[in-house]
Amino acid sequence: MNKPLEGLRVLDLTRVLAGPFCTMMLSDLGAEVIKVEVPGSGDDSRAFGPFRNGQSLYFVTINRGKESIAINLKSERGKKLLEDLVTKSDILVENFRPGTMEKLGLGWDRLKAVNPRLIYAAISGFGHTGPASGRPAYDILVQAMGGVMSITGWPDAPPTRVGLSMGDITAAVFGATGIATALYQRERTGLGQKIDVAMLDCQLSILENALVRYQVDGHSPEPLGTRHPTITPFQAFKGSDAWFVVAVGNDALWKSFCAALQRPDLAGNLDYATNGERTKHYADLVPQLEKIFIAQPSRHWLELMEANGIPAAPVNDIEHVMQEPQLAARHMFVTVEDERAGTVTIPGNPIKMESVPECDTRASAPAIGQHTDRVLAEILGLDASTIAGLKLEGVVASAATGYAIDET
Repeated sequence: MNKPLEGLRVLDLTRVLAGPFCTMMLSDLGAEVIKVEVPGSGDDSRAFGPFRNGQSLYFVTINRGKESIAINLKSERGKKLLEDLVTKSDILVENFRPGTMEKLGLGWDRLKAVNPRLIYAAISGFGHTGPASGRPAYDILVQAMGGVMSITGWPDAPPTRVGLSMGDITAAVFGATGIATALYQRERTGLGQKIDVAMLDCQLSILENALVRYQVDGHSPEPLGTRHPTITPFQAFKGSDAWFVVAVGNDALWKSFCAALQRPDLAGNLDYATNGERTKHYADLVPQLEKIFIAQPSRHWLELMEANGIPAAPVNDIEHVMQEPQLAARHMFVTVEDERAGTVTIPGNPIKMESVPECDTRASAPAIGQHTDRVLAEILGLDASTIAGLKLEGVVASAATGYAIDET
């Protein structure tokens, strides 16, 4: 059975994380993704650790299953090659600073004239409009500006970055969603369009209830550790050996929770009768629960919670995540066989579709320019002598003839 995006061709002019993660999602769903890289140096993340046998496993994880063509887009011939590829592609994704593609003469206005059906997705730190549009951005900047760091971590502690690149990954997911939506609209209109996704916008969009909480009481929400701002108890607790989390999400669960703990006094206390009261009296309630939980190992409490229908889970480190049977059952661990790094286990695709059989392997990430010859010959119809001439002129490079160019 074909994957849902098979038959779609994506030109991937992205690097590092937000853009490559977006195109990785498209590749996992069957799209042909051709990574357009700078000859010689390629995607910056090729130099990001961890490494095995000189291969970046960071790069392998995010760029699995893609092809690579190396083109010097600062040359006129290189620009023409990209335009020719655009005429034979459905989607182009880039995450340059706004204005970069226009300086190259390859902006949206130019490319939509070349292919009116093209879906052009631009992912950037601050978007293509607004006073901050041209500023460079990294994940930590947008987590900081978007308020995420202000509500993460522990009270009275320094600002805390979320432990993964939420700014990049949310932009990637919204970017892929925008592309899927534009593809559907193209079926009705016959036309492509530009999609403009800003990492900062995405941080605002995931603030959940923080924005409205501020409007209700006039106070900026602050970090609360693992607890929920409006639901109690809903946080991590320490057993005698390890941490675990409990989510008592409503008053019915609270009664079951107290019964499981054999604490009718807690169930009968009017200060804890409703979620609102429990949250109001958090400082009185939670220390009592902490004293209860520290007396037994976390496994004891997890089994007790499960037996009584109360949501709870261990706080897994990455070693234990890789041993989690639920994730294995969901085919969320897949392997790539990389020529240099060997067998690498990476996260699978969380989108499970009835029509798509599970596959526990992926093709590895490409070398710089590994598919230059194939793309030029099979997609653009260039003969071997023409391709050889383009290499001699420094317009393109293959994995065997890679070279560095001045990127200034």
